[in-house]
Amino acid sequence: MRGFFLAIVLIFLFIFIFLAGIGSGLLLSGESSFSSGDKVAVLRVEDVILDSQIYLESIESITEDDDIKALVVRIDSPGGAVGPSQEIFSELKQLGNELPIVASIGGVGASGGYYIACAAEKIYANPGAITGSIGVIAQFASYEKLLDWAKIDVEVIKSGKYKDVGSAFREMNNEDKQYIQQLIDNVYDQFKAAVASSRDLDPKQIDRVADGKIYTGEQALNLKLIDELGTINDAVITAGELGGIEGKPEVVNFPKKRSKLFDLLNSKIDTNILTSVPIKSRFGLFYLVDIIN
Repeated sequence: MRGFFLAIVLIFLFIFIFLAGIGSGLLLSGESSFSSGDKVAVLRVEDVILDSQIYLESIESITEDDDIKALVVRIDSPGGAVGPSQEIFSELKQLGNELPIVASIGGVGASGGYYIACAAEKIYANPGAITGSIGVIAQFASYEKLLDWAKIDVEVIKSGKYKDVGSAFREMNNEDKQYIQQLIDNVYDQFKAAVASSRDLDPKQIDRVADGKIYTGEQALNLKLIDELGTINDAVITAGELGGIEGKPEVVNFPKKRSKLFDLLNSKIDTNILTSVPIKSRFGLFYLVDIIN
């Protein structure tokens, strides 16, 4: 009898600890999983975009949640690598066939960040926000003179004359530069085509704004790069209305935050310190505001 009573106590204790752990995790993460009803999702695209995976996973979760009736893409990013920016844009365009999408540019939504905003049917920006910067950039460092000074020889064995284009061990010749310029021109045309289609601009209008210049939100409005001046709250209200939600919509944020306790237990060295500085030294093409870095 005593053993049975002890077993019951242990079971109740286990249940209590389990529920307390769930509750603590929700409180620490700032998210609630017990709410129900129609919602507006807010997908936050922040910092330099080097990888799209976390955003694609969020978009998939949003697609699978029947309670989410609209999406706000909140952008605070100077852009990033071409591939990930295009991938997020494409997935959002596809999601736009099922849900209304509104973009909100906070402090900066330029280059690849603006590219992503163009997936929305309506774009808001703060008057002083930085946006635009429609263009492509690639930068390469050459250590050839430094190696000569240090009397260090580097032997390169390659299968074709373009295989080591962009190598830090030699300066680029004119033929290399022409080759890279062709790549840049191609993805630049892709950028302009995406903006023209999304913003309903003709070629003359695109050529006028697609020279790499940055604009304030107020300037962008006059150039038809955005639709309205406003805050993220304005974007959420508009998204709710487009999604058929009556009254103030409930907001659910993506990507999902991990609990502070989880982050504490799994803390790592801040990779931004390792990745933000040498980003331009990596081989690749970038939809990125150059003055930000």
